[in-house]
Amino acid sequence: MVATQKKPFRILIAKPGLDGHDRGAKVIVRALRDAGFEVIYTGIRQTPEMIVQAALQEDVDAIGLSLLSGAHMTLFPQVVSLLKEKGLGDVLVFGGGIIPDEDVPALKEKGVREVFGPGTPLSAIVDYLNKSLGQER
Repeated sequence: MVATQKKPFRILIAKPGLDGHDRGAKVIVRALRDAGFEVIYTGIRQTPEMIVQAALQEDVDAIGLSLLSGAHMTLFPQVVSLLKEKGLGDVLVFGGGIIPDEDVPALKEKGVREVFGPGTPLSAIVDYLNKSLGQER
């Protein structure tokens, strides 16, 4: 009998907009890789179009958006909208960075599934993705 191994979840981590600070995104990339995810990091200063194109090319299960510049209410929903336009509405979008608590409900209404703030334990992000993506398979 041959054991079948599950394909690891593929996660795209992106820095939309003009934000050039990527230390937090790189920490997330490393934590997710260490947890067994396949991770693609797009680098800094990505447009929503570039992020969605990368998601399409890489056949990802989820996109993590990291933003410190304050443009999250514009850029995060643009990514979600473009995903839907490209037929990728099932890709889970989550965010993190410096996002005021009062903006989180509006982001969730616009399709961002979860938002992680500074100091969130890396294990909480890993657990969230395993649980959420595992339910979708």
